[in-house]
Amino acid sequence: MTDAAHTQETPGRRQGTAPVPLSVLDLATVGTGHTATDALRTSVDLARLAERRGFTRHWVAEHHSMPGIASAAPAVILAHLAARTGRIRLGSGGVMLPNHAPLAVAEQFGTLEALAPGRIDLGLGRAPGTDGLTASALRRGGGDPHADADAFPQQLSELTRFLDDDFPSGHRYHRRVHAVPGPVQGGGGGRPPIWLLGSSGFSARLAGELGLPFAFAHHFSAANTLPALDLYRQSFRPSAALAEPYALIGVAALAADDEQEALRQVCTGALAMLRLRTGRPGLVPTPEEAAEHPFTAVEREYVDRWLGNVVHGTPDAVREGLDALAARTGADELMITANVHTPAARLDSIALIADAYGLPDSGTRPAQAPAEPDAVSSRPDHAASAPGGIGRA
Repeated sequence: MTDAAHTQETPGRRQGTAPVPLSVLDLATVGTGHTATDALRTSVDLARLAERRGFTRHWVAEHHSMPGIASAAPAVILAHLAARTGRIRLGSGGVMLPNHAPLAVAEQFGTLEALAPGRIDLGLGRAPGTDGLTASALRRGGGDPHADADAFPQQLSELTRFLDDDFPSGHRYHRRVHAVPGPVQGGGGGRPPIWLLGSSGFSARLAGELGLPFAFAHHFSAANTLPALDLYRQSFRPSAALAEPYALIGVAALAADDEQEALRQVCTGALAMLRLRTGRPGLVPTPEEAAEHPFTAVEREYVDRWLGNVVHGTPDAVREGLDALAARTGADELMITANVHTPAARLDSIALIADAYGLPDSGTRPAQAPAEPDAVSSRPDHAASAPGGIGRA
């Protein structure tokens, strides 16, 4: 891939009156009463909707051993989404590199790039995306997850070398081990741009020093957002990938026609997170279950603090909240996520946010996308007659 191609693929395109480009982060959430199949069908609906409304990218997160999330295998999901969309960028938000051999990641994303040329982003994180015991189970021989995380810069360097097929002379892999699909096959094909993900200063500094785009997890680490973004910008060195810093932030946001309905939905995600943080992960609860939950004073404090970082309410209120967040952080892009129970609420929210910013509506799906059952929504602009259940909030 040429230097110009790297630079061109990173920045998003601002649409309508949005202050910055908008994108979507997908956790393939599984709510009570739904299945993983339902959740992944909703992921397809969400990607199609985001594409139709001019969102820049749709990323899928990697999490393991969490009943309420169906995104344990981002590369598999992204291949499925690539076959059912035609323009939107698709990526990992992210692949947790310590869980994987760098060669395996290079070949998975090289395959994705071959399937959807010029549309794939490779977002990388250094956390395991799960608890310590599960992290050990993911590693051959049950290695120490903390030690693997500390080796992240070395793993990143090796992955980059595999993607570019440029191990130096004298390296044991030089001209002997190749990631395929990849440069060794010729043809001048590109490779996915690498993003570093983080919720603290480590990846912020590393992304800056390497001249890579940076994605910060504001949606669950808001207290660290400004320090991390400042560190990234201060550490930034121009590179073949970027001439200037480019940072997006993940934002928990949900819009609904009614303010109370928005609150009702986001409370399901708050209770799910409370259970996860206290060692009781499960399916995302229904709005009724969340409303009736007997919170202790400590639990209520946690939930209120969590909700304070979620932009929710009417479309106008959410637009104002996103505008203020973009201005306060100077983020170059906002990536919206909504870990809530009801699939239709999540789809409605993306449509309402798009409407609030006057984003375009192409009105059609890509011709190559085969028909697939859609999640049922109350809004006519993405309603569908889907057999069976619906899933993923």
